[in-house]
Amino acid sequence: MTIEVRPFDGLGKFGMGWLTATHHFSFGQYHDPARMGVGPLRVWNDDQIAPRTGFDPHPHRDMEIITYVRQGAITHQDNLGNQGRTEAGDVQVMSAGTGIRHVEYNREDGETRIFQIWITPRTQGLVPRWGQKAFPKQDRAAALVPLASGLQGHDGALPIDQDAAILGATLEAGQTVRHTLARGRRAYLVPATGRVRVNGAEAGARDGVVVTDEAAVQIEALEPSEILLADLP
Repeated sequence: MTIEVRPFDGLGKFGMGWLTATHHFSFGQYHDPARMGVGPLRVWNDDQIAPRTGFDPHPHRDMEIITYVRQGAITHQDNLGNQGRTEAGDVQVMSAGTGIRHVEYNREDGETRIFQIWITPRTQGLVPRWGQKAFPKQDRAAALVPLASGLQGHDGALPIDQDAAILGATLEAGQTVRHTLARGRRAYLVPATGRVRVNGAEAGARDGVVVTDEAAVQIEALEPSEILLADLP
């Protein structure tokens, strides 16, 4: 049974004026051969984007890209004609497939903060697509709700092409949620805010927690917390 807490301060860092980024796994100029991902989970970036700035047009291919907005809003536009604004607490998913070119801007007057999560797909060469959905925080109170998923039974989640799921919950201090892991599966958990105890190990806001060889993940909030959990093969 293994719980590994990766403190936020020890994660990869990158800054370029308008962007302050923290990389949970190897990405861009940050490379750590011991942190290449967990199963199909390849990227978990914690991005802070200054007002009226953002990512200029750039391409992606064969990747399921999940954006969870923690503060502010992100505005997406792509070469397929999709466009939309995703607000704090809500989620967008872009399946890059055979190729997609897009921009992501913070068009707000304040800073936007997002988690951007990349998961390798089951199948290469899929038809590209994009979608977004609101997930009201009150619906996630003391319950893990599927946000993006390729697992059976997660009909309310945005679809991804992988045997994986991203779930979210909001917890008040003292509340607990439990997530069962099927045999051989792993989890990666990040508190967006707050402080939690995960199977006995404490983790703070924006820390990463790797869970392996456990039958379940038990999460107790030590203070009001907002958490994301990836259930992975």
